[in-house]
Amino acid sequence: MANVENNKIDQAKLDAIVSRAIGDLSAGYGGVMVSLGNRLGLYKALAGAGPLTSNELANRADCAERYVREWLGSQVAGGYVTYHASSGTYELSPEQALVLAEEDSPVFIPHAWAVPASMWADENKAVEAFRSGKGIAWGDHDGRLYCGVAAFYRNAYKASLVAEWLPALSGGIEKKLRTGARVADVGCGHGHSTVLMAKAFPASRFHGFDIHPESVAEARKVAEEAGVSDRVTFASARADSYPGADYDLICFFDCLHDMGNPVAAAAHAVKAIAGEGSVMLVEPFANDRVEDNVSPVARIYYAASTTICCAHAISDGGHLVLGAQAGEARLADVFRKAGFSRFRRALETPFNLILEARL
Repeated sequence: MANVENNKIDQAKLDAIVSRAIGDLSAGYGGVMVSLGNRLGLYKALAGAGPLTSNELANRADCAERYVREWLGSQVAGGYVTYHASSGTYELSPEQALVLAEEDSPVFIPHAWAVPASMWADENKAVEAFRSGKGIAWGDHDGRLYCGVAAFYRNAYKASLVAEWLPALSGGIEKKLRTGARVADVGCGHGHSTVLMAKAFPASRFHGFDIHPESVAEARKVAEEAGVSDRVTFASARADSYPGADYDLICFFDCLHDMGNPVAAAAHAVKAIAGEGSVMLVEPFANDRVEDNVSPVARIYYAASTTICCAHAISDGGHLVLGAQAGEARLADVFRKAGFSRFRRALETPFNLILEARL
């Protein structure tokens, strides 16, 4: 405390930092409330129902009123539910419903809270990793991580992958997909990206690969439920050794930065891709310099990267630990070292860079 006492404190700066810290703490508490509201069906019971009393909502959701009333207070305080003081009722606006109640919405957020929940559950593992320098494999994390990541990205891909991202690729890839292409989805996770493409392009054949056996098993279920098992296969395989050749399209969806040797993964793509094929690389949005990555989105990515992405890459050999904020320049360097001669930014969103590599 001596250094603090001997230096003049700028009260305005202190107040700003304390305010930010309280805001962050409030968000952490609020995340628990969002997860509860989702799991208990409270948001869905509110959606489209107009103004409801706490008792009416409790009856609709089959919950105890006193708990529901307090939960509603937290939602009003956080701006997630509108309160009508004159009638003592609560209402979910259409915009709030898109974020909190409609599971197919591209901005549906509740499932994303499973990821920080898993990070807290794995805190002791992270502490040990920091001290030892060792990695944490993807499969060694709390189970909420896999479901949270899959559910969160599924909606973003559903909104943009087929409608915007694939058409932005060069070399007539979209036309090939319509007439019959061969596609590898590397690091496919629960297979939502693979299945979305398979549903849109029934003439093509899709092969999903992931090193996490439990995710591969879940991906097969997802494909079966979607009715595309006739044109989709899933297998456990590494990004630098998956089977097959002459792929017209090889996809890396939000996974290359998790790999311990991304150059080897890109080099294997050189061997596996057809001569006029394309690699579609979707990565978290990032500028190339730390000082240009100062935003709420960048903060999320750096934090997740600290305990999840970098931790897995280190466990996977750690030859090149990119992290989730690698930026286009570093990613381009990976593919040039692997043997690709063309690399470009096809599109960008506030959350993703959509990049293309070709021989």
